[in-house]
Amino acid sequence: MSFILNGKNLTIEKVVDVARGGEKVELDPEAVSRIKKCRALLEDKIKKHEIMYGVNTGIGELAEVVLTQEQVEQYQKYIIYSHAAGYGKPLPEDIVRAAMLSRLSVHCHGHSGLRLEVVETLKEMLNRGVTPVMCEKGSVGACGDLSPMSQMALVIMGEGEAFYKGERLPGRKAMEKAGVEPVVFEARDGLALINGSNVITGMGTLALYDAGRWLTASEIVAAMTLEVLNANMKAYDERLHKARGYPGALESAENIRRITEGSELLAQGKKKVQDCYSLRSTGQVVGAARDALKWARSMFEVELRGAADNPVFFPDEGIVLTGANFQGVPLAFALELLGTSVTTVAVLSERRMNRLMNPHLSMGLPAFLTKGAGMFSGLMLSQYTAGALVCENRVLCHPAATGSIPAAADQEDFVSMGMTTALKTRQILDNAQAVLAIELMAGAQALDFRKPLKPSRGVQAAYEVVRKHVARLEEDRPLYDDINTLKEVVQSGEVLEAVEKAVGKLH
Repeated sequence: MSFILNGKNLTIEKVVDVARGGEKVELDPEAVSRIKKCRALLEDKIKKHEIMYGVNTGIGELAEVVLTQEQVEQYQKYIIYSHAAGYGKPLPEDIVRAAMLSRLSVHCHGHSGLRLEVVETLKEMLNRGVTPVMCEKGSVGACGDLSPMSQMALVIMGEGEAFYKGERLPGRKAMEKAGVEPVVFEARDGLALINGSNVITGMGTLALYDAGRWLTASEIVAAMTLEVLNANMKAYDERLHKARGYPGALESAENIRRITEGSELLAQGKKKVQDCYSLRSTGQVVGAARDALKWARSMFEVELRGAADNPVFFPDEGIVLTGANFQGVPLAFALELLGTSVTTVAVLSERRMNRLMNPHLSMGLPAFLTKGAGMFSGLMLSQYTAGALVCENRVLCHPAATGSIPAAADQEDFVSMGMTTALKTRQILDNAQAVLAIELMAGAQALDFRKPLKPSRGVQAAYEVVRKHVARLEEDRPLYDDINTLKEVVQSGEVLEAVEKAVGKLH
């Protein structure tokens, strides 16, 4: 079954299904009608020689330059040529596919004015696996992600480059292999493909999905550490969190209670009256990140279902309005908050791991989780790596969304820098996956020292995933392979899925 796209039904999870899962997309018949109706309005206005931004005028500072009828036909090609001015390595294919889907959704509103033929071509590229090569840098996140989206438009024209079945090919060759016919652009077609923050939207949507799963995984890893340190679980009592009332904290504390239920490790006496903050604040800190994620998701869901374009055509009223619906600021703010939230939770993970390593804080565990401390250093250096990653994330949390640099001879005198925000948020999340993997490795090593006491079913399930991929550290060995492997395991969701199989669906 294909997903029927109508412009108002795109969700974060559906973007993942299409961008990563390869689900096919079709256009809702009503969306097709809206696209045709809008195009008819534009062509009528062209015949009447009405002035429309980006249709029969230049763009940016050149918006006052009126084009001749002959120039209108050629102009859309030159817009794409001039704007394909990015730099850097290609974006991952799932991000490009998410951006393409996001732009298709915009067109389904029937406010963009391009021809149905162009929309259908973009849809077929998505369905047949033609993924344009887009450089990751060059967008300032206003007037749309112009540089990378222009590289997408080049392929629709049969130019540029694209990935197809694992090969990087000239755009025309990729289209030929996929059986998709390139398009010759007419009035408005080119600008309508690029004038929105759709790469930020695609990249951010996937980051939001991954961050949600990462936060739940962080609760699993925290639960393992809580068990091996015989934490005082009064800090996770539902009544405590209800008294304050934050929804995310209630969810986080409930997850941790469910994961740790039945633990023999936590049934021991000799608990501290109050644990340190890193052990008793996890519900509040991860909960705050959960609440932040909900807001960020709500901003992206508005974007996924909205008409982000300029100008915007209203066929029922026969008018064209120019404005700034391409602005990336709403997305940038959401991603800045997401990056800060993930970094903060990663800091908490590193601090918990420190308590597993430090014999003065680890409730009887050997120094650095090795039997031969002195001769062996155990997991000592893995904490260095986590510390370096946390430090890098703190630097990356410096906001890009406040960093406007004017463009287009000061016609575009404020820009969002949302693409910079999206790129650094993606790196923050990647680093955070590794930080969590390091705590997980340490927690599993600590569990081995607590035998024969048994952990909870949830923690046991996580432990078994770790030992499937990484052996217990009996004597020192290079750890970089273990860390990189476990990072990929955490990121894949294998730990989360194993624990949910054991204890049921988590928040």
